[in-house]
Parts: sequence; C-alpha cells; structure tokens
Amino acid sequence: MTEQEFLRFCAVNDFVRIEREPNGEILVMSPANGKTSNINSRVCRLLDEWAEDDGRGIAFDSSGRFTLLDGSMRSPDAAWVLRRRWDALTEVQQSGFAPVCPDFVIELRSPSDKPGDVQAKMKMWISNGTEVAWLIDPERRTVELYRPADSVVQMYDPGSVQGTGPVAGFELVMARVWQ
Repeated sequence: MTEQEFLRFCAVNDFVRIEREPNGEILVMSPANGKTSNINSRVCRLLDEWAEDDGRGIAFDSSGRFTLLDGSMRSPDAAWVLRRRWDALTEVQQSGFAPVCPDFVIELRSPSDKPGDVQAKMKMWISNGTEVAWLIDPERRTVELYRPADSVVQMYDPGSVQGTGPVAGFELVMARVWQ
C-alpha cells in the first residue's frame, strides 16, 4: 500500500489499532483486555499531567500515530515528544501518522504478547530515535528501561521509575500502575 492507501485503510478500520512494518507488512493489533486498558489509561493520564506541568513536550495515548525513519508506522501505548519538534510539523503532518519519532515511549506488555516480540519492538523504538523507552509488564511487575548505547536495565517490582534525558523529572509511581 502507498502511504495514502494505508491512511485510508486505517480510517476505514478505525475501530482497530493498525501498524505497518518497514517492509510494508500490515499489523492488526487485537484490542487490549480490560486490565491492560485500565493500566494504559492511568499511565497516559500520569504522563499527560506531568507533560502539562513540565511544558517541554506533549504526551500521546495509544491512538497517537508516528511514521518512523525506517518507514514503519507505529502507535506506542504512551509517548512524549519535545514541543519544539512537534511544533515544527505542519498541521497535515500532525493529523496523520506524524513523521517524528517520539523522544520517550512506554509500552505495556499484554498477557498475549511474547516477551521477545515486545523486547524487539523496544529496540526498534530506540533504533529509530527514541531516547528513552520503558516496557512495563504488569503480570511480572517489572519495568525494562531502554536507552541508546546502554544495556537494558530490568527493575523488579520498583516503587517508582524515574525519567531521564528528555523526560528528566517525570516519575511514575508504580503503586498507581499495579493497582
């Protein structure tokens, strides 16, 4: 599909989450279960509240759509982009799969996700320009931290996770996530 055909396909099927691989393969994501959706809602709300108070960037929920350098089109569970980078896009660019890689992403591992698949997705975010990425696994109560040129840091049942780099100052208190 061309980019325009893909965007029309997404618009016609707006009731499902659709992503595209760099090779053009279309991925149709199953809806989140109730527990994962609830956790995602809280994570997005907390990130958005911080972003609004902080003012350096803007937050996106799981319906935020981005076109990455490798040609893939993705929607992370939560994302944050520096305001100056977002404001540099045209209105048309902001309205589609925005041609910008988020500076920060959070992905939630659903019970149906294979660990290797979501870990590969996290590395994909980093290779496309994301500076900080967190993979939260509610079932295992773990958080994996990804940064360019750093080893993955795995935290087991952390009390909170501290933002670094572009999201320095953001703190996600995990008791609010694990509820």
